[in-house]
Amino acid sequence: MQSAIYETWRHVFKLDPDREISDEVLEAVCMSGTDAIIVGGTTGVTYDNTVDLMSRIRRYEVPCALEVSNEESAVPGFDYYFIPMVLNTDRAEWLSGHQVEALRKLGAFIPWDQTAAEGYLILNPDAKAAKLTGAKTDLDAESLAAHLYMADRLMRLPIVYLEYSGTYGDMQLVKRAGKLATGARVFYGGGIDSVDKARQAAESVHTVIVGNALYDHRLEAALSTVQAVKETVCSLLDS
Repeated sequence: MQSAIYETWRHVFKLDPDREISDEVLEAVCMSGTDAIIVGGTTGVTYDNTVDLMSRIRRYEVPCALEVSNEESAVPGFDYYFIPMVLNTDRAEWLSGHQVEALRKLGAFIPWDQTAAEGYLILNPDAKAAKLTGAKTDLDAESLAAHLYMADRLMRLPIVYLEYSGTYGDMQLVKRAGKLATGARVFYGGGIDSVDKARQAAESVHTVIVGNALYDHRLEAALSTVQAVKETVCSLLDS
């Protein structure tokens, strides 16, 4: 997968196939000027609901990526595919176990030039993903730095995703993590539901991801984050 595919993304909306979204809201999201849409979720993601959401998004020209959380949701037809690997867990199945099992069955069919690994650091203990994967979320600055070194410099992952999922993260910690990345694109997701929060995150990471606000009846707030992120200068973009 060529880095050029996502290296220009500053703002992304993330949609969950297992959550309902009206045609009106979906149209507003797809026409918002966001750089891309990522489809993915933690639980309840199936082939059928993933196909349904993709087909609705495909009425618009916005690039669409699938975050493959299980092999049942491995639906063809997306522009890009991200394979999450949870870095801050001691349960090996979430780092490579499930991925290897899926590759035994699907490896020959994967569009490798459109597929990239995504190193996840789940940092909200109350998030469904943290509970499912047993993520060690209480990382201090030194521990987070060690995980960044492993992902970015040892494993050379193209994406590191700082996931606070539903809550706004520690921006000082996020900013420090962003500065440590030398090759990876740093994604941030969690609690972005206002212009101010969007700008703060956009100063610290390459790509800001907005999701829950769309489902919490805060559409206007969510849409306002697009321009806020794109107007914000991030020093990482010059590194």
